[in-house]
Amino acid sequence: MASVMKTLLVNPPSFEKFDGGAGSRWQAAREAEAYWYPTWLSYAAGMLPGSRLLDAPPHHITPEQTVAIAADYEFVVLFTSTVGFESDIRIARRMKEAKPSLKIAFVGPPVEVQPAESLAVGADIDFVVRGEFDHAVVAFAEGRPLGEIPGASYRRDGRRDGTVIHNPASAPLSTEDLDRLPFATEVYKRDLEIERYNMPFLQYPYVSFYTSRGCPALCTFCLWPQSLSGHTWRVRSVDNVVAEVEKALKLFPQAKELFFDDDTFNIRKDRVLELCRKFKPLGFRWSCNCRVHGDYETLKAMADAGARKFVVGFESGDPQILKNMKKGATVEMARAFAKNCKKVGILIHGDFIIGLPGETPETIARTIEFAKELDTETIQVSIAHALPGTELYSYARSNNLMTSDAVTDAGGHQLPHLEYPGLGRQDMMAAVNRFYDAYYFRPRVIWRIVRKGIWDGTERKRLYNEGVEFLKLRAERWRYARKAPAARTFIAAPTGPPASGGAP
Repeated sequence: MASVMKTLLVNPPSFEKFDGGAGSRWQAAREAEAYWYPTWLSYAAGMLPGSRLLDAPPHHITPEQTVAIAADYEFVVLFTSTVGFESDIRIARRMKEAKPSLKIAFVGPPVEVQPAESLAVGADIDFVVRGEFDHAVVAFAEGRPLGEIPGASYRRDGRRDGTVIHNPASAPLSTEDLDRLPFATEVYKRDLEIERYNMPFLQYPYVSFYTSRGCPALCTFCLWPQSLSGHTWRVRSVDNVVAEVEKALKLFPQAKELFFDDDTFNIRKDRVLELCRKFKPLGFRWSCNCRVHGDYETLKAMADAGARKFVVGFESGDPQILKNMKKGATVEMARAFAKNCKKVGILIHGDFIIGLPGETPETIARTIEFAKELDTETIQVSIAHALPGTELYSYARSNNLMTSDAVTDAGGHQLPHLEYPGLGRQDMMAAVNRFYDAYYFRPRVIWRIVRKGIWDGTERKRLYNEGVEFLKLRAERWRYARKAPAARTFIAAPTGPPASGGAP
């Protein structure tokens, strides 16, 4: 066998406590320190002998340490993010300065949607890969010429001022292809410490991986289906998923639950029911990302098979905003789904977004009341970000809704960068705090949180730390809301959602 380049696959240290890169669909730091697994990078790492998966943020590895580690390798695959891209360019430059012979490839949403622009500003990047990069970076490490690697974009003759060449894209991986990939959990065991991974709404410690790729939903703001994973839904076979569950339970007996991090786990009822039939005898706890389409029969089967919590994107309580974002779901469906989850004993972490097209002070108030009505165990309130590559980005640009401000502050925390007539940036930032306050500062919710920590010392410590960080960020939001400039004056700008209810 020909020699394989010694490869380092990196989720870089873009910001302190930042989880917006290789594992996170929402590219910003959270209210409380939390990390997803760098699952995308794990597959290539598992196919390359002698490789290492370096997940810098949760392991608190500094940029200086990352550069020093990279010097021991021949090839670096760096997963970049939209908000961390400039920082990632700087660390790539430092890697090249420390070892000029090092080859560096960037993967991730920014280089997927803007490959030529990324190469233009990143002179130290040797090439980027558009879309699913698993086999592309492995092929390069094995010595395959760039010109023969599907999905690669690079400069002609390697010249920094050379014309950018875009190889034809690779076909999406099929079920058979996905089944042949190594288990992400085996790479976690080799290279990561699962105790470094904490997600406030999941049990600690947890382990996550994918059972499918892609999402057929058309939500205009969602970055991953419009960049990396695509809208074509592809699944691993049920037996292959069960085999990794069994492997994960053996590798990580300390894990309190498994999380299936698919864009949407419950797309097809028959597959969910088959998985549940095979999960049930294993007797483990698990959670997943879900849409509100599941019926009572499916939810009952999931609960009986060990499902504990769903992460659900409700987004808004306003019917027109749901239409504008092409959610493909209604408030009535959300109500029925939440009620059925309570009947079968499955908890919900509800995700909501402030600032999607059509938003007004009145729709925000409606969404807050809707969230209180659903009364899910936990919530997350985010500010709408129009990231390059999404339909929301194109809509915001063409309708003069986007400000020139960055989407995050210096610490990677969200900043509003969209504005609407009668709803400025400071209004949206203040609304996030009002949303959290109205939801969590209710007696029964406070008791629900306190009760979790009464008997569990580990949980009590985690809740305390999360509470302190949340209150600090809450104070920062109020400061921003007070200091932010007044809303722009809109001239010939839309005064509400499109008349058709279709775009953005």
